[in-house]
Amino acid sequence: MNIPMLLLRPHQHFLKGLFRIPFHHYHFLFHASTHLGSGILCAQPFKSLGLHCAKWMLPPNGLRRKFCVQATFQDHTEGLSDKEQRFVDKLYIGLIRGQRACLAEAITLVESTHNRKKELAQVLLQKVLSHHREQEQRNKGKPLAFRVGLSGPPGAGKSTFIEYFGKMLTERGHKLSVLAVDPSSCTTGGSLLGDKTRMTELSRDMNAYIRPSPTSGTLGGVTRTTNEAILLCEGGGYDIILIETVGVGQSEFAVADMVDMFVLLLPPAGGDELQGIKRGIIEMADLVAITKSDGDLIVPARRIQAEYVSALKLLRKRSEVWRPKVIRISAKTGEGITEMWDKMKEFQDLMLGSGELTARRRKQQKVWMWNLIQENVLEHFKTHPTVREQIPVLEKKVLSGALSPGLAADLLLKAFKSRD
Repeated sequence: MNIPMLLLRPHQHFLKGLFRIPFHHYHFLFHASTHLGSGILCAQPFKSLGLHCAKWMLPPNGLRRKFCVQATFQDHTEGLSDKEQRFVDKLYIGLIRGQRACLAEAITLVESTHNRKKELAQVLLQKVLSHHREQEQRNKGKPLAFRVGLSGPPGAGKSTFIEYFGKMLTERGHKLSVLAVDPSSCTTGGSLLGDKTRMTELSRDMNAYIRPSPTSGTLGGVTRTTNEAILLCEGGGYDIILIETVGVGQSEFAVADMVDMFVLLLPPAGGDELQGIKRGIIEMADLVAITKSDGDLIVPARRIQAEYVSALKLLRKRSEVWRPKVIRISAKTGEGITEMWDKMKEFQDLMLGSGELTARRRKQQKVWMWNLIQENVLEHFKTHPTVREQIPVLEKKVLSGALSPGLAADLLLKAFKSRD
């Protein structure tokens, strides 16, 4: 039943008051004059989406405007039991106080595939996000952490570099978090998770946190929850976040959509490098580092550096203020590591000053929202009763050649659309 209300105050005052009024899941409709000074408000239940939605209804010759306001935090937590609320509060308080155990447990929670735990994870993330935004406002709107993606082919020395680089950063007073994604077996689903064993010194550093995570079959080698783990690490007070990917398939493109800077590590003795590395991956790189530039590999490292410097000149610029650099480094001797960090800080300063870094982060949030929607829609599609019954039958026909994959897909989609 609609509940008419006469608005006697200007719309801007009404909107300010709307956020303070404890309405629960309503759809607000109101008619306003050309000056939007008054109108009729109708409220009706709108529980399906869990959002406060409002619609401006102007005269016939006017404009119609819709907007949605995120539900109050009480709406997100009203379904939690006392035990669940205490659990979320314990994780949140421990996390923002810098307790490593709470950070580990929080990341485990967001990685869970259990439906109820996924809901609890979103409540926790919302609390952390609110805290994160408050901290950024105190920091004059500047990001609290620098997110760096590291990728490269197997054998490039990513873990060795991270250990040396990480120790240098912690000695300079930084708090470092490393999210290392390990490939999972397609047969058993297991992962070695060996990054911690390859970073022995860094793993014992109390100012560093290393979190290996299995890909669990995720396309591109970046887990679905990596983006959320970044937010939790930042909430835990870590000001530099390194994301190390598998370095195969689409992982480079996936990690580039969640970091401020994408660094590509390449070994100097991998044959014809420009043929072996995809052009698209090079285009995503903000910095290319030729690793193992020491001993007998110095000469080939210099040659590869010169080749990439020439190649990058031919590629389209991703930024108006930054042109990708190619440097040589050695985690064994330490050559080039300090210069590399100087280049990374220069990149951060330029991108912050131009506003490109903020714009990039906003675009990334939108990309990951749609990635999660696609994943959840596919899961919902597969678990629908009618579709689930027909999948084995149609798959068998496709395998036998009796049905084309396209027709089988159309039949499944029709079954899903006619579910009601």
